[in-house]
Amino acid sequence: MTRMIQIFDTTLRDGEQSPGASMNVEEKLIIAKQLARLNVDIIEAGFAFSSPGDFEAVKRIAHEVEGPIVASLARAKPEDVDRAWEALKGASKPRIHTFISTSDIHLKHQFRLTRDQALRRAVEMVERARGYVEDVEFSPMDATRSDETYLCEVLEAVIAAGARTVNIADTVGYAIPHEFASLIRTIRERVPNINKAVISVHCHNDLGLSTANSLAAVSEGAGQVECTINGIGERAGNASLEEVVMTLRTRRRLFEADTQVRTEEITKASRLVSKITGMMVQPNKSVVGANAFAHESGIHQDGLLKEKMTYEIMTPASVGLVQSNLVLGKHSGRHAFKNRLEEIGYRLTEEELNAAFERMKHLADQKKEIFEEDIETIVNEELSKIPEVYLLRKIHVESGSDVIPTATVELSVHGQSIQNVGKGDGPVDAAYKTIAAIAQTKSRLLSYVVAAITGGTDALGEVTVRLEEDGKNVTGYGADTDIIVASAKAYLNALNKLAYWKTKRGQDGSKVGLI
Repeated sequence: MTRMIQIFDTTLRDGEQSPGASMNVEEKLIIAKQLARLNVDIIEAGFAFSSPGDFEAVKRIAHEVEGPIVASLARAKPEDVDRAWEALKGASKPRIHTFISTSDIHLKHQFRLTRDQALRRAVEMVERARGYVEDVEFSPMDATRSDETYLCEVLEAVIAAGARTVNIADTVGYAIPHEFASLIRTIRERVPNINKAVISVHCHNDLGLSTANSLAAVSEGAGQVECTINGIGERAGNASLEEVVMTLRTRRRLFEADTQVRTEEITKASRLVSKITGMMVQPNKSVVGANAFAHESGIHQDGLLKEKMTYEIMTPASVGLVQSNLVLGKHSGRHAFKNRLEEIGYRLTEEELNAAFERMKHLADQKKEIFEEDIETIVNEELSKIPEVYLLRKIHVESGSDVIPTATVELSVHGQSIQNVGKGDGPVDAAYKTIAAIAQTKSRLLSYVVAAITGGTDALGEVTVRLEEDGKNVTGYGADTDIIVASAKAYLNALNKLAYWKTKRGQDGSKVGLI
């Protein structure tokens, strides 16, 4: 009989701990809604105690996203558990996820606690959480470097206190698959009340083994896997949702296990997370990489032409990788546009729909064909907008082999129109120096990435930039058929995020690296 493995997505919590991957509340809400369409079982919406921004994100996701259980992380401290409940209060399916370390390395050097003290605190906080919700998860942090006897003692105690899920965390990516499988087997054999809780696993990728370790645990009876879209997360990242899900789906008979994830939504989720975080997926990444279904070898091509299964163990369509040509253009109506958006999974407010429709009409004047990827880009840009201090009015760039690149830029800054001219080493450099002079920014450009969303010389190009100022990293995104315009939009998007962050500075606390 096929077991259903629960998928606990922590993209919005652990995934956001990737350097430079911070998201605002609106961006988290957009991703959470896509995770709901993906049909994950649990969304870890954030760490409510860490900052007002995280608290607001957890609260809004808990109240506005239907379907999955919504969880908030909480250290094994009363104030953390209470704050998690405040954010989750009123949600239809809330979960409090509390944790403390069980390894002697952590207890001695980080927590300064004895084993007995850590065990008592774990039990007390599980009991406190159970006073608020029925669904409590407990994680022994750094479980894979913990004494097995002590680990089992803690697990037995927290289950007796009311934990419904116990999450075995390979916090530093230390485990090897056969070793991790053995640990899960030991827990099943030595924790007397383990049948009263679901065994979950949370594996990091420091040695590149997070997916392998997660699947080894499933083979030994784990019923929940914690993972992230594209495998993003602290340091080298977490187990990749798409890898875990598609391995179980492709090798269902071997594992006698599957998930309820709608795999056709995987590619869309991957692209959305990449665009919002600015963390691009490597071309050779499994399942969602640009080359995952590309075949160059003549032998492979010959086999594919004769029978797809010769070199493809899953179909592109199974993960939603279908390039469908939208029959939309400058003569298309608003109703047809709305219907097509709903077909591909977007339901917008009237204001969002009107803005996206105008963008589509403008794009239709520039392109012969509009693809689904173009529409996704337009919609995601509209949904993730933040207040615009800096707005592009006009940009004109002169460049060539025998001229000094010069940019003329007109911006609206707090509603006031300002124009300036600047020079640079190239057209983008000239544009950025001119924009920086108008905005009087002290930020530093860390990265600049260009990609074509679809094929053809009239393709919509996307630009992703990362800026740093006063220790804060932000990602900016822009798209246009003109790559200079796209570059300017991306830079301004990042500047607007920095401006937004400055208004919030002093309110939001810093992130804490956890589990």
